This record gives sequence, C-alpha cells and structure tokens, in this order.
Amino acid sequence: MPKGYMLSAHRKLADPEKAEAYRVLARPALEAMGGKIIAAADNIVAKENGLAERTVLIEFESMAAAVAAYESDGYKKALDVLEGGADRDIRLFEGLE
Repeated sequence: MPKGYMLSAHRKLADPEKAEAYRVLARPALEAMGGKIIAAADNIVAKENGLAERTVLIEFESMAAAVAAYESDGYKKALDVLEGGADRDIRLFEGLE
C-alpha cells in the first residue's frame, strides 16, 4: 500500500507566536496519528510558481491515515491556535508504491 503524505508550503512568514503555539500542539497530534516528519526547512530553492518559505513534509502509512490525521481532534486544536497566523498551502497526497 502506498504511503500518504502531508505537505505544508508556506506562502509568507508565519506569526511567530501563533506558529510556536501551533507546533506545540501539531507535532504530538500528528505523531499520535502515525505521522513522521521527514523534512522541515526554511532553506528553500523555489522554482516555477514556488515561494522560498518554510516547507514541511510528513509521512503516514497511507493516504487514509494522512487524511484522518488532518481531520483529527488533536490537529484541529493546533489549527485553532494558528488561526490567521499563517498563509499555507496544505496538500495531502498518496505516494508511489
């Protein structure tokens, strides 16, 4: 079964206080749902329509697991504290077998 992934690509610098409050809640919530952060970087080379802003990639056992993690109560709490503090492009997608 292919792995599932969550990609968070920021469009601009996030509010530092809200971003920190989000990280305190988001990481344990996503890890509790089987998520493994495999990349998180501010050193970005943007191409085509990309922006050189923070990018995070999280791996899950399946696409269904990635969707369930994003929709989980724990992650919703993290999103609540981030509200208005970040402009991100979030993508949930299935990997190759």
